[in-house]
Amino acid sequence: MKDNEGNVIDIQLKTVIFAKKNKRVIKIGDLNLGEFPLLLAPMEDVSDPPFRAVCKTNGADLMYTEFISSEGLIRDAAKSVQKLDIYDYERPVGIQIFGNEISSMREAAAIVEEAGPDILDINYGCPVSKVACKGAGAGILLDIDKMVAMTAEIVKAVKIPVTVKTRLGWDENTIRINEVTERLQDVGIQAISIHARTRKQMYKGEADWSYLAEIKKIAELQFQFLAMET
Repeated sequence: MKDNEGNVIDIQLKTVIFAKKNKRVIKIGDLNLGEFPLLLAPMEDVSDPPFRAVCKTNGADLMYTEFISSEGLIRDAAKSVQKLDIYDYERPVGIQIFGNEISSMREAAAIVEEAGPDILDINYGCPVSKVACKGAGAGILLDIDKMVAMTAEIVKAVKIPVTVKTRLGWDENTIRINEVTERLQDVGIQAISIHARTRKQMYKGEADWSYLAEIKKIAELQFQFLAMET
């Protein structure tokens, strides 16, 4: 497939999800996903309703929509609003949003909740220039305080579980994923998905799983480790 800039990428991206412990059962909020759930990650121009239908038919336990621009939602842009379409047979299903303005993300979160998903996911991982270089997606990794503040406002704005997708850091010199994970947990997220590469790496090079092993050892972290490939 191609990314938003037309570059060919390998979609076999490895991601890690940390979900709250409940004995041997994976739970996100009140959602019981079983012991070893199969998850469909949010992918732009891929995880649309027809693709999700195929995945559900073939055993997906939890699915996410394509990511949706917060600015598009609050301005009632047709392309953004259309991505809110979800169907009962897809459940449980999450809707993912992205943006760089806290107020817009908070307002968009409320709009998403009205659409009736089971989960709201925040994209802090998209590396493409037209997203990241505007401070959204992986761009917010350059301002961790803003990331935490934005997440806190979104958690307060909705009643459904909030999850986060992110990366190790902007580049090899800005990796603060341990701190990010702890601080986002403290403001109320229910799960975090980590692409074990930096924004600089995009989708190339080796993923560094050692950071994820370190996160799992954090004594204060009340999450269970679950690996996922998309």
